[in-house]
Amino acid sequence: MIKIRCINPDEIPFAKQLIYRVAHQVFQDTRPLEESMAYYESQGQLHDIDDLQQTYFDNSGIFLVMTDDDQMIGTGAIRKIDEEICELKRLWLLFEYHGKGLGYRMMRELLAFAREKNYQRMRLETDQSHQNRAFDFYKRLGFYEISRYSDNEDDVAMEMTL
Repeated sequence: MIKIRCINPDEIPFAKQLIYRVAHQVFQDTRPLEESMAYYESQGQLHDIDDLQQTYFDNSGIFLVMTDDDQMIGTGAIRKIDEEICELKRLWLLFEYHGKGLGYRMMRELLAFAREKNYQRMRLETDQSHQNRAFDFYKRLGFYEISRYSDNEDDVAMEMTL
C-alpha cells in the first residue's frame, strides 16, 4: 500500500540513497552506484538533507517520503525562500514507480502544505536536458520558466502561482 508521510530522522540515509540511485539513472552515470554516491557525498551534494530539522522543518517546510509497504520509493520536500515563496526540493521517485500517478500524488501533498502555509508561489530548479520528463511534468502542473534565482547554472528555474 502506497503511503506519504513525514520522514523520520533515522531514514535520512535511505532517502539519500534513493535520490542517488534515481539520479544515477537519470544522469546516466557510468560509475558504479556506490562510487558515484561516495563522490557526490564528498562534494556535499545532499547536504540539505543532513540537517532536515534546520533546512526544512524549522524553515516553514516539510520533507515527505512515499512508501510502498514500508519500503521508501520516493521523496519530496519544501523549504522557505521568503514569506511568500517556497522552493520544491528533492522530488524523486524510483523508476519502477514512474507512470502511475505517484509523482502527482506527492505534488498534491506538497502543494496542499504550501498553500496551508500561505505561500503565494513555489519555485524549483531542474536540469531540462537530463530531467526532461520532470520538466514536462512541472509544466503540466502549471510551472513556467523564470530567471535563475540561484548560482546553479546548469538548471532551469521555474515557478508557479499557488
